[in-house]
Amino acid sequence: MTLRILIRGGGDLASGAALRLWRAGWDVLIAELAQPRAVRRAVSFAQAVYDGQTQVEEAPACRVESYEQAKAALARRCIAVMVDEQAAVRALFQPHVIVDGRMRKLPPEMGLDCAMLTIGLGPGFTAGENCHAVVETNRGPRLGRVYWQGTAEADTGIPDRVAGYQSERVLRAPAAGPLEPLAAIGARLAQGDPIARVAGQMVTAPFDGVLRGLMMGGLMVEMGEKIGDLDPRGDARLCYLVSDKALAVGGGVLEAILSFSAFRPFAPR
Repeated sequence: MTLRILIRGGGDLASGAALRLWRAGWDVLIAELAQPRAVRRAVSFAQAVYDGQTQVEEAPACRVESYEQAKAALARRCIAVMVDEQAAVRALFQPHVIVDGRMRKLPPEMGLDCAMLTIGLGPGFTAGENCHAVVETNRGPRLGRVYWQGTAEADTGIPDRVAGYQSERVLRAPAAGPLEPLAAIGARLAQGDPIARVAGQMVTAPFDGVLRGLMMGGLMVEMGEKIGDLDPRGDARLCYLVSDKALAVGGGVLEAILSFSAFRPFAPR
């Protein structure tokens, strides 16, 4: 039986889950905001909202405007991405599984009865209360683990260390205002090269590296908000590969679905 999976959010972690579920042969429908704020846009299915279609590794995705269009996209093995902040398409799609990957760090609006299996990614979810299972999103020995009771670890707010760089890898808005990109994802940059401008203030490369992620141009950003990601490893190919973290989280989602189905088979819907 082909499972129907509804994923709320199409950022990089949610996209890691979507990719693994799509590879398993299941139908994946993503409900997104009208203006997604993904930073790692080259590996986020949310980009289909802006471009009409996108591809993450080998998986294609396309924006759909209705449930009928979604059905057609799924029939040709394309991940369907719909602007649907409240996930109202659930009533028509009738998913077997709902994955909340919005990373809001807040309890979800939907409860346990919205699908046979509900899975939350990261903080804000409590297994057995507002979802059936929680997948750990913090790096470390618990990354990707599935909790059937309790919650995920609190967000540390500390970025991962890469090639000796940590907090400086994260590019933040120097002011509030519209984001104007000045460099493309995948670009090789030297220290001091311009990356973006916000309200007339420049964001420059803090070290030599490759621009791994940058929010969509034109979005209104807040002062101090994360808008980009600079990779010191210098390998532009990594910009277009789902991260090990996203794959681990996706593996946890896959484990949760298979573990659940071993004891309570999904019924046709």
